Formats: sequence, C-alpha cells, structure tokens
Amino acid sequence: MSATTLDVALAEPTSGDARVTFPRVLRSERLKLWSLRSTWWGVVLTVLLMAGFAVLMAETLGSAATSPDMQQTMSADPRLAAPTATTAVTFGYGFAQLSVAVLAVLTITGEHSTGMIRATFAAVPRRLTVLGAKLLVVAVTTALLAVVGLGAAALATASSLSADGLALDLSDGEQLRSLGGTVAYLVTVAAFSLGIGALWRSTAAGIATTIGVLTVLPLAFQALAGSAAWAQDVYAYLPTVAGERVIATGPTPDGLLSPGAGFAVLAGYAVAVLAAAAVAVRRRDA
Repeated sequence: MSATTLDVALAEPTSGDARVTFPRVLRSERLKLWSLRSTWWGVVLTVLLMAGFAVLMAETLGSAATSPDMQQTMSADPRLAAPTATTAVTFGYGFAQLSVAVLAVLTITGEHSTGMIRATFAAVPRRLTVLGAKLLVVAVTTALLAVVGLGAAALATASSLSADGLALDLSDGEQLRSLGGTVAYLVTVAAFSLGIGALWRSTAAGIATTIGVLTVLPLAFQALAGSAAWAQDVYAYLPTVAGERVIATGPTPDGLLSPGAGFAVLAGYAVAVLAAAAVAVRRRDA
C-alpha cells in the first residue's frame, strides 16, 4: 500500500476536516490488511485447515466406534477419552493457529520490511493509536475467520458425526464453551503474535519466535516432563497448553489448569507482550 493510498484512507473525501481520528486510522489499517495477497491466502488456508482436520477427526472417531484397539489408544489421550461433536469440529484449531499467527505478524512486520511504517507514523504521530488500530483489525478479522472456519467444519462433519451419535448440540454448555473458546483462543493467539511482530519488526524473526512458542516449546517441555517434575509444572503454564484448556471438553486432567484459569494465563501472556510492544513502538525509531 502506497503512502498516497494511506493519505486517502486517513481523510474523509466528503469533508474538509483533516484531523487524524481513530476511526480513520482503523479504516486505513483495514484497507492495508485486506489489500495484501497474504491476507487472502491466510483466510483460505485457515478455513481449509479447520474444515479439513475436522473431517479427518470425524472419520477417526467413526472408525474408533468399531475398533476396540483404536478406542484403547484414544482413551490414553484426555482430549479423546470422552469425545463429543466439538472434539471433531474444533480439532483444526491447533493447525489454524499457525496461519492466524503468521497473518498477525505480517500485519506489522510487512510495513517495517517495506519502510511503509515511516509513512504510517508520519501520518499518525501517536504511535499507540496505530498499534491499537492494528490490534482491533487483527482481532476482528481473526474472530470472523474463526467463526467461518468453525461453521465450515460443522457443515463438513455434520452427516458423519450424526451417524456416530455425536451430533453438535448448542444447548450443551460445555460444547458451546468449546466453540466460543476456540474463537477466543485464536483471537488471543493473534494478539500475542501481533505483539511479537511489533517487538521484532522482522518477519522471519517474528514468525520463528511465534511458531517456536506455540508449537516447539510445548513439545520440548512435554518430552522433559517424563524425567523432570518441574518440567510438568512449567508445561501446564505454557501459552498454548494453558490456553487450549478453554477448548477442551470433559474432566480436567491432573497437572493441567481449568478452562477459565488456562485462558486467563494465555490472555496474560498476550497482555504482557502487547504492553512490551507498546513501549517499544513508542521509544524506538521507525
């Protein structure tokens, strides 16, 4: 997006008032995000991942119903011991979070890599206004994307789950919490990733750090947990491990947090990273 386009986005064509207001900055950030090809690729990829892996899990649950060996294997996993329809419908969140995280990082690092951020800060001297607008745009976009992805997953798995007696029941509080938790989880992951991108200002470093925290770190501590008790304690408080508890259904396994506490931990990480990003954005040169 060019500096000229930015100026147009920040101005009301029907008014002589040239003040830079938050709604105008918000409009500018929305235009910038949706003018990127990477945004559209991220949208398509996220929906496909959520729907595709939901279908895969639904087929797995169907096969397990007639296979004692599969039932025994799945019973060892707390998430699959007592599966519900949301077990399949929300299954793709673990993969969709990666595309959402990359999209959030690119929202700010893309401007740093092209130098566009200097034009943005010249047009909007209050830098926290820019960061706040980016955060709101990313959060709303992610929420809508998560809802669409869950809707696609529910439609794609409806017949298979019904045949297995696992039809989605929106009157079930736990299933409803799992669906809403998926949206809240992905939005919080996106906010966390935006903060990482603002801190690093580098696309490669931002994506590597975010993916490392979201996926590599839990795997490393899970491997250590078998031989070190402290690793199991730390594992429960990692961002994704804690946050995904709001999506899980069934009893809370020993050593893990409750859904509410787990999501509060993830939200705390996001707030801390965004606070650090706000300080960095204000103090560093563009």
